[in-house]
Amino acid sequence: MTSNPQEKQLGMLCHLLALAGYIIPFGNIIGPLIIWQVKKGESSFVDDQGKESVNFQITVTLAAIVAVILCFLLIGFVLLPVIGIADLIFIIIAALKANEGVAYRYPYTLRLIK
Repeated sequence: MTSNPQEKQLGMLCHLLALAGYIIPFGNIIGPLIIWQVKKGESSFVDDQGKESVNFQITVTLAAIVAVILCFLLIGFVLLPVIGIADLIFIIIAALKANEGVAYRYPYTLRLIK
């Protein structure tokens, strides 16, 4: 848990920038990746939350790709909105927790970046 307000804000920003993916293709990965890369050396909290956000967004992107492929079997049309809503909910929860200074862990995440 961190008490530095700037670290909390940057940790929250790592999560909230994933919302860019709803506007810009792959913005959900690029936004958190930029903040993480720029600030990871200055704060272990931002380093941790940046990695967590990027890992979750990579997982969401892979799940969305699989769902698009499954649209040929019609089940993808059900999965895509579920993935989008779950992504939005988990982003909001993570941002709120990071703003409290709590290191949030997304469920169902492939932790590709250690």
